[in-house]
Parts: sequence; C-alpha cells; structure tokens
Amino acid sequence: MPYINAAAALQICVLLSALPAQYFISQWYGTDSAQRIQITERLIIASWSSFTKSYLNLDAWADRLQLWLSRTRNWYYREKKTNIGINEAETHSYFAESSYVRSPKPEYVKFSVGQVIVHKRFGYSGVIVGWDVKANAPEEWLQHKYPPAKQDLKDTPHYRILINKANGFGKSTAYIPEEEITIIVGLEVHHPDTKGYFSGYDGSKYIMQPWLKKIYPHD
Repeated sequence: MPYINAAAALQICVLLSALPAQYFISQWYGTDSAQRIQITERLIIASWSSFTKSYLNLDAWADRLQLWLSRTRNWYYREKKTNIGINEAETHSYFAESSYVRSPKPEYVKFSVGQVIVHKRFGYSGVIVGWDVKANAPEEWLQHKYPPAKQDLKDTPHYRILINKANGFGKSTAYIPEEEITIIVGLEVHHPDTKGYFSGYDGSKYIMQPWLKKIYPHD
C-alpha cells in the first residue's frame, strides 16, 4: 500500500471537503454568489493541482517506489548483518563461553558446572562455570599452551574456572584440561563473579542461575 504522509492526507481532505466548504465561505464572504463561486473554484483548482502533482504523476510515484525499495533494502541488510553478527559471535565464543546448549552431555565429560576444583599442579581452587568437549580457543593460544608433546590434550574436555581469590593466585580465571583438576567438596570460592553464575552453595556444589542451567541442563 502506498505511503501517504500527513501533508498528502491533508490535501485529500481539503479536496473532498471543497463543496461543504462553500457553506462556510458564504458565511465569511457574504452572500454574493459570484464571489463564492470564484473562491470555491480557486480552492478546488489549487487542491486538484496539488493532488495531481503528488498522486497522478508518474515521477512522484517513481520517487515513492524508490524510497520504499530503499527502506526495504536497508531493513534487509540490517537484519542480515545482525544475524551474521550473532552467528560470528557464537563461532568465536572461545574458552567455554559459547551459549549453545550442551545436550546431550557426553559420558567422557566427568565434571559439571558448579563443582569446586583444585588444580593438581598449581594448587589453586576454583569453581567450574563452563566446559567444552575439547579445547575451543584461538589457534595461537593452543599452539602456545600445547607444544607437540601435548597435542593430544587439545581433544580432551576443557573447563572454564573462576579462581578462588583466597588463594592469592595471580589470575582470576583459567581454562584447563580435565586431567589437571580434581573435585573437592565443602569449600566455598570467593570471586566477584560467582553471583552472576550461581544463586548459592549447598556444601557440595554451586547452584546454577536459570540462564546457565539452560546451557548445561544435565549438570
């Protein structure tokens, strides 16, 4: 349906109301019929001229069509760009931060989100906030983390950890393979981001927030 702006709508109303307007014209300009007819004719001619230029002119309709196509094209590319942006964000969500749902959960992923861990080698504690079935990280990071002698570790489950501030460890997060951690119970983790991921601690593991539970429904 053609787009009609306020000005065009006003013109149409004026044209359609030209004859009823004669009554009011007669009240304003007296009872002289010749004068009323002259004023009414000028009103009708002016309105009709404006109407034909706007709605009975091929160039005007071509301009409207071009404007409509432009708006449609802009909307399409904006939506497409937004969807591409979302897909790219999912593709490049490294370190167990992707929001795709981990279901079903493979049996070889031993640990769960919310469990408290201790690093076997460095001794720090922390809580699991995400996992990947294998290392999902930029290639440069993987090459630095896993030299040729440790390449096999890239294909094992990896966990994103919020590191316990009470340990005084230099880092606040870690992304580590399954073989480097062990589970511990009865230990609370102090980290500024825990409330964003969990609603509480039941003594054995942290309780996931609803949004996180949707991503890890089997943990």
